Amino acid sequence: DIQGPFQTLTDKKDSPLKAHLFGSGSIMNQVLKAQTLLEKYNVSADVWSVTSYNELRRDALNAERWNMLHPDQKQKTPYLTETLSKEKGVFIAASDYIKALPDSIRQWVPGKYSVLGTDGFGRSDTREAPRDFFEVDDRFIVVATLTTLMKDGKIKADVVQKAFQDLNINPEKLNPMIS
Repeated sequence: DIQGPFQTLTDKKDSPLKAHLFGSGSIMNQVLKAQTLLEKYNVSADVWSVTSYNELRRDALNAERWNMLHPDQKQKTPYLTETLSKEKGVFIAASDYIKALPDSIRQWVPGKYSVLGTDGFGRSDTREAPRDFFEVDDRFIVVATLTTLMKDGKIKADVVQKAFQDLNINPEKLNPMIS
């Protein structure tokens, strides 16, 4: 299920730079921090609470199956697609789980979609260290959002480059998937 927007910053609601940040559980605090950081880059971000990527996927697959078996009837739209269909901007999912979980709904998200997740084993007994290592903390959510907006033609690469400096991110750091 997806609920939201969980939190909208009303003063930037009509900004031409729009993003939708998906989070759930303990990562939600990072998503909310990223929402605030994005204001510095004139990005209006709504935060959505995703309570179950599995249920969203099941619902979408069920709608697709029904549509396949009932071509002569009004086609069903997955709940996720219907919920997000009127939203403008890019979509970013951050998870403390493997990327494959939020990535499993990609085809039903109606826009550019980027996913952050923790693929591999944790490197520390604190949450902050593996979130930095796996690039899922508030800073990386901001960079993922800005990069996705750049790919969508909404901002220039220099904005992303500035964010690397502002957020103290080394773009040459080792890829956590192979290090």
